[in-house]
Amino acid sequence: MNSGDNKRAITVGIFIAVGIAILVTGIVVLGGQQKRFVKTVHVFSVFDDVGGLQVGNNVWFSGVKIGTVRKIRFYGTSQVEIMMNIEESSRQYIRKDAKASLSTDGLIGNKIVQIVGGSPRTEPVEDGDRLQANEALSSDEIMETLQANNQNLLKVTTDVKNIVDKISKGKGMAGAVLTDDGLAVQFRAALTSLQSASENANRLSGSLNQYTSKLNRKGTLAYDLVSDTVIFNDLRTSSARLRQASAAATEITGNITKATDRLNSRDNAVGLLLNDETVNRDLKATIRNLESSTQKLDENMEALQHNFLLRGFFRKRAKEEAKQKEAAKTTVTTETVKGME
Repeated sequence: MNSGDNKRAITVGIFIAVGIAILVTGIVVLGGQQKRFVKTVHVFSVFDDVGGLQVGNNVWFSGVKIGTVRKIRFYGTSQVEIMMNIEESSRQYIRKDAKASLSTDGLIGNKIVQIVGGSPRTEPVEDGDRLQANEALSSDEIMETLQANNQNLLKVTTDVKNIVDKISKGKGMAGAVLTDDGLAVQFRAALTSLQSASENANRLSGSLNQYTSKLNRKGTLAYDLVSDTVIFNDLRTSSARLRQASAAATEITGNITKATDRLNSRDNAVGLLLNDETVNRDLKATIRNLESSTQKLDENMEALQHNFLLRGFFRKRAKEEAKQKEAAKTTVTTETVKGME
């Protein structure tokens, strides 16, 4: 074997060694990505439609890759069961009540299985457990939704275009405001009126502030009325007395009204005297009779005084009355003298 053959053999050996190293490295890398050399547990989930999911796609939990899809097979009549390899080190964070859903790696990336949820009170998953599946919208359904949204957006833009056209042509209130110079002038006048009203409101607010400041000034009647409890109690007492006086006046008025009603009625003596003419005539006749009887009685008494049988009695009575008058005069004179002394 010459030196050329040796060089060729060495070169081939180097290429073979490099190829073997690349192959081993690739196997290790792919095995690491596929979790071939990591201890895993098998977890299952059943979907109605996997939407193009393939064996070897990744399984994610909280944004972290924790396993791969190991098998995909039909289940029941039309469902699909997938078996996932989950890292043993991540198993403790996935609970039995967690849910599996299909998603994509990025906007148009590969399909992935996303595990979400799970209550901390629930036990971690074990080998052979089955997770509940959350059905996601397929790409066709998403496209249908986008198409419906596009149609709605087109309709909205068309309506907006029609409204803008009407406004530019001066139709409707908005168009009239934007195109009619008269309405613009009226609008400016309304703004001026609003500005004037705002200024008046500001002046009124200032006046109110001045008035309230005067109310808060000590020594004024308003301040005393607001802050002095003695004056307030006096006012309350006066008000109560006024109410009592008003109630008494009301009661007096009611009594006067009742008395007036009685005077105007004929069921009592005073009412009869004031309202019944017959009673008045009878009363007047009675008074005239009494006057006549009194006059006749005086005449009879005078006649008796001149009668010789009773003349001594009346003279004796007259003397006694004279003595009493004289005694009374004497008593008055004596008291007057004592008072002067």
